Amino acid sequence: MSVLTRSRYPIPALLGPLLAGCATSSTTPSPGMVGMANPASVYCIKQGGQLLPQKDSAGNEFSLCQLADGRVIEEWALFRQQKQPPQP
Repeated sequence: MSVLTRSRYPIPALLGPLLAGCATSSTTPSPGMVGMANPASVYCIKQGGQLLPQKDSAGNEFSLCQLADGRVIEEWALFRQQKQPPQP
């Protein structure tokens, strides 16, 4: 009987670590940075402006650009305005 008792213990002892290795993590990894800056924000700063982060009533985030001359304009509007191709 002692032979049968001893032979049962190695199997459960080996199954525990084996099954633990198959378990999946319940935490989801946080998304990493894409590595590219917002071109409108970069353009604002290069023009000597300062970014003013805002939120609308729905909670959407956007930034205004306060230029050195005091004008305040939405950063993407400034970017598009200045990056327009010349008209023929």
